[in-house]
Amino acid sequence: MEIWQAIVLGAVQGFAEFLPISSSGHLILLQRWFGIEDNVIFYSVMLHIGTLIPVIVVLWKQIIDCFRRPLNKLWYLVLATIPAGVIGIVVSKLFDLDTLFLQNSYLLSITFMFTAVEMFFSTIYSKRHVMLNSLNTKNAFIMGCGQAVGVLPGISRSGSTITAGTIARLDKTENANFTFLMSVPIILAAVVLEGYDCIKTGAIGNINFVPLLLGVLTAMVCGYVAITFMLKIIKKANYKWFSLYLVLLSIGTLIEYLV
Repeated sequence: MEIWQAIVLGAVQGFAEFLPISSSGHLILLQRWFGIEDNVIFYSVMLHIGTLIPVIVVLWKQIIDCFRRPLNKLWYLVLATIPAGVIGIVVSKLFDLDTLFLQNSYLLSITFMFTAVEMFFSTIYSKRHVMLNSLNTKNAFIMGCGQAVGVLPGISRSGSTITAGTIARLDKTENANFTFLMSVPIILAAVVLEGYDCIKTGAIGNINFVPLLLGVLTAMVCGYVAITFMLKIIKKANYKWFSLYLVLLSIGTLIEYLV
């Protein structure tokens, strides 16, 4: 992997992990365009670590609050994580999603379009309804189910979670904060599972640590920028530009596949 490729991958992972545009879908596209085959899993682990650090930095106080009595927020977080955890484990046992979507890019066109519809719906729905509900067991589970949909590459985890919170008419500030709080256990789980795959398959191989380090640092910086930006965007509930971008990306991906 060239240094510039590592930086691009880090930037895409950092931004797309928290913007509602799907980091997994974008990384699959870049993997195919760059022709990257070696050590993909290990690089993915390290880039996930790069995006985990800024979310912990930004939401440090909320993470601490999860462990303060009466532990309601911790319960909500655990409950919201279960659907994605279960679906993720089941799907990973049945399919190699990255390979499937890498070889059949028209699937990415479908999932990108799905996310575009989600974000357009969230924009319209939030304008027509009052968003004042507080976080509770029901809303946390609804958002967890939304996050589970984001298991598929091309479907944004944050976008689906935001949409679920919008359907639950959750207060916009709570929707924003809990959406990114939910990313902590999911990213941790990705690091653990992908790390295990690295050890089991011996996927580490010969690593060029300079591009790797630059990619991780880029993911950290871009992740921090994306989180702080999205916290403001979610409170305004204006996702139309993300929707437009995903529509164009979906069309472009389909054209590339057909050509």
